[in-house]
Amino acid sequence: MKNTDHIPANILQKLLTAQRNEVTQSLVYQKIASAIKDEENKKIINKIAEQEAYHAKVWESYTNQDVKPKKHKVWFYAVVIRLFGLTFGIKLMEKGERNAVIDYNKLSGVVPEAKDIQKDEEEHEAQLIAMIKDKPLDYLGSIVLGLNDALVELTGVLAGLTFGLQNATIIASVGIITGVSAAFSMAGSEYLSTKTDGDGKVKPLTASIYTGIAYIFTVIALILPYLLLSNVYLALGITIAIAITIIAIFNFYASIAKDYSFKSRFGEMVAISLGVAFISFIIGLVVKEVFNIEV
Repeated sequence: MKNTDHIPANILQKLLTAQRNEVTQSLVYQKIASAIKDEENKKIINKIAEQEAYHAKVWESYTNQDVKPKKHKVWFYAVVIRLFGLTFGIKLMEKGERNAVIDYNKLSGVVPEAKDIQKDEEEHEAQLIAMIKDKPLDYLGSIVLGLNDALVELTGVLAGLTFGLQNATIIASVGIITGVSAAFSMAGSEYLSTKTDGDGKVKPLTASIYTGIAYIFTVIALILPYLLLSNVYLALGITIAIAITIIAIFNFYASIAKDYSFKSRFGEMVAISLGVAFISFIIGLVVKEVFNIEV
C-alpha cells in the first residue's frame, strides 16, 4: 500500500470512480467470456478482463479501498451485448466509462501509472477489440442496403401516394405490396452481388437475408401509421418521424461499432430520404391534377 495522505479529497474521489469503473468492466468482460463459444473471442475478452482488473489494482494501491462493481451496469452491458453484438456493446461501454471518468493528464501528477493506463485504454484495448469476430458487423453493409433503400424508396412512395390517393387503406395496401416486393428484389440483388464480388468472408445467402429482413422491418414501421390512422397527412408526418428515428438509431449504432461520424452520415441519410419524399409529394400532386384522380 502507498501513502495516500498527500492526495487531495477531490482527486481521491476520482480515483475511486475510476477504480469502480475498472472493476465493473472487468466483471462484464468475465461474464461475456463465460457465455461465448468462439475460443478466439473468449481468449481476447479474457485478456481485456485481466487488463481491466490490473488497472483496478493500480487505482486501489492509491485509494487503499476495496470497491464493489456497479451491478446495474454489469446487467445493462450484458443485455446490450447480447442484443446488439460484442463490438457495439464493448465499444459503448469503453466510450461511456472513459468519458465519465477523469483527466489522465491531471491525474498523472499524483498517479504516475495513469499515463500507462490511458495508453492501455486507447491503444491496447482498441487493438484487442478490433480482433473480435462479430458476425453482425460483417453484414453491416447488407443491413445498410436494406434500411437505406427501404427508407428512401418507401418514404417517397408513401409521400406520393398520400397526395395522389388520400386514402389510408389504399395507401397502406399499395405500400405493403410495393415494400414486400422490393424487399425480395433487394435480397436477390444482394445475393447475386455478394456472390459475384464477395471476398468469402460474407456468405451470399446470409447477406441477402440480412438485407431482406432489414427492408421488411423498415416497411412495417413506415406503413404502420397508415394502418392505424385515417388522417393520411398525420400518418405521413408520423411516418417521416419514424424514418428519421430509424436513421438516428442505426447511425448511432454504426458510429459506435464502426467508428463512423454520426452527424455527417445521419444528415446525409435524412437529406436523401426527405428529399425523395418531397419530390414524390410534388409528383403525387401533379399526377392527381393531371389525371384528376379522386378516391
